[in-house]
Amino acid sequence: MVTNQATYGASKHPTGLWLGELVHFYDKAVKDGHTVDVVSPAGGEVPLDPRSLGRLFADRTVRTYRADPAFMTSLKSTASVADADPDDYSTIFFTGGHGTMWDFPDSTDLRETAEAVYAGGGIASSVCHGAYALINLRDTDGNPLVRNRTVTGFATVEESLAGVKGRVPFLLEDALRAQGARYVRPTVPMTPHAVRDGRLITGQNPVSTKAVSDLILAALAETE
Repeated sequence: MVTNQATYGASKHPTGLWLGELVHFYDKAVKDGHTVDVVSPAGGEVPLDPRSLGRLFADRTVRTYRADPAFMTSLKSTASVADADPDDYSTIFFTGGHGTMWDFPDSTDLRETAEAVYAGGGIASSVCHGAYALINLRDTDGNPLVRNRTVTGFATVEESLAGVKGRVPFLLEDALRAQGARYVRPTVPMTPHAVRDGRLITGQNPVSTKAVSDLILAALAETE
């Protein structure tokens, strides 16, 4: 699942999908023999956060996928999550980028699809700001999916280090805790960190994508 939101709210400050959070998962999953469909809340084009394309964050995997015309073209015309059949999927993975803060939490189609995947025995997973999608998810009893569950996501201190704390509508760490989650993070920010609580698997920040992907693939292997 990727965002359609290209700016911080109504401002002109650009954001979008953090590309590495998609391609690092995509690359590992495909090489492990899985089929991956990229969908978005509204369908159509996926904006890319310019910072995710810079030398500091765009490693060899990111550069390889960015140089793939077919893959990049696919990001200009993603399917809508409303058209995804939950019965076709064993996992829903929410990628990050600050754009998710505006179109993930309140998307009815996203919520219904994710809840159906999870209720059917599938995995709900996220990395970084993708965890905004988890905030409003409910279990089959109507309780917040994250209540009393151990999760992680982009930390408040990391928003400050990224220099965008003042641009965000609310803080992910606070929002998860408000829903009863046991939010965890390491002492050192911007380091890899991923946690698994049953079929709920989360990663903290962009550099956690490989770690959270490994947990997802391990969980899938248990069911095969």
